[in-house]
Amino acid sequence: MKNPSKTSIIPARSVLAPNALLAELRDIIQTARASVAQAVNFGLTMLHWEVGNRVRREILKEKRAEYGAEIVSTLSRQLEPEFGRGFSGKSLRHMTRFAEAFPDREIVVALMRQLSWSHFLEIIYLKDGLHRDFYAEMCRIERWSVRMLRSKIDGMLFERTALSKKPDALIRKELNTLRAEDKLTPDLVFRDPYVLDFLGLADTYSEADLEAAILREIERFLLELGAGFAFVARQKRITLDGDDYYIDLLFYHRPLRRLVVIELKLGEFKPSDSGQVELYLRWLDRHDRQPGEDPPLAIILCAGKKAETVEILDLGRNGIHVAEYLTELPPPDVLRQRLHEAVRTARARLEAAPNQSPSKKSAVRPKRITRKRNP
Repeated sequence: MKNPSKTSIIPARSVLAPNALLAELRDIIQTARASVAQAVNFGLTMLHWEVGNRVRREILKEKRAEYGAEIVSTLSRQLEPEFGRGFSGKSLRHMTRFAEAFPDREIVVALMRQLSWSHFLEIIYLKDGLHRDFYAEMCRIERWSVRMLRSKIDGMLFERTALSKKPDALIRKELNTLRAEDKLTPDLVFRDPYVLDFLGLADTYSEADLEAAILREIERFLLELGAGFAFVARQKRITLDGDDYYIDLLFYHRPLRRLVVIELKLGEFKPSDSGQVELYLRWLDRHDRQPGEDPPLAIILCAGKKAETVEILDLGRNGIHVAEYLTELPPPDVLRQRLHEAVRTARARLEAAPNQSPSKKSAVRPKRITRKRNP
């Protein structure tokens, strides 16, 4: 018989899980956690809307403004001790405002797939309903974080879109189409002005300096352009009848499925600039456009422009968008006033267009093409 005291004890060997198994389990856990977080957000946001909608209906039934403050205060004193700080007076006012800003339950349900309660809090206190719907739908489509949404609102993105210059009825129609079909249009994508204060340009610079600065800060430039843009080429050469022309910057917009030319101009926009860019677009349409893509578009980025000159050229029908760029960000009040004035002017021109005489509508468009050689 063996001496038990001399029996050797073999320690258990640790078995390492295969890398593939470990990776798969991590993926399962992370996916489940994300699903749980999404379900919690969905349920919480829906609860906030339901509570706000019920309080709103009660206030509307009484038809007394002071009753709203009274009922919210009374409810918060009764609900907060039982259900916590999430039902304080301030929280109940947020919920009521939520239901006022988004009274359609189906729209709220669709938005909640991408927007959290924190997203909605950034949107619901915007005064204009078109602004609210624009930011909500763009946030849903482009999947902005709360921080990105706040940045877009602070940067007055809506006022800088081509869409904002249209009459309210057309804006509403385009937003409804976006909600129904998830389809972006150039008017939702293109902006004016583009804020390029991050380029760090001195008081005096050339087109080459501007182009080099954009490429150096390409990531931030893409953020300013908006979601969906991808860089394709710099100084792309095209040849016609033995002459060489060079496109400053070429991008591709995935949701629009279009090539986008960006032509840089140091000075004010001139009618001759559009002729040059039209040449680029026609060449790209014939030689670079791939099956399934829509015709290419262009942005002429210039230091300034005259609104009536741009309007009478009607460049939009040829896929050309003229926009200013700002290398220094003005004070918020100045920028806001400038954008609001631009919107008012553009809408006034649109409303006056049907009353213009035929001679003004059929103005001759200059098409001088400027040859551009590689610097």
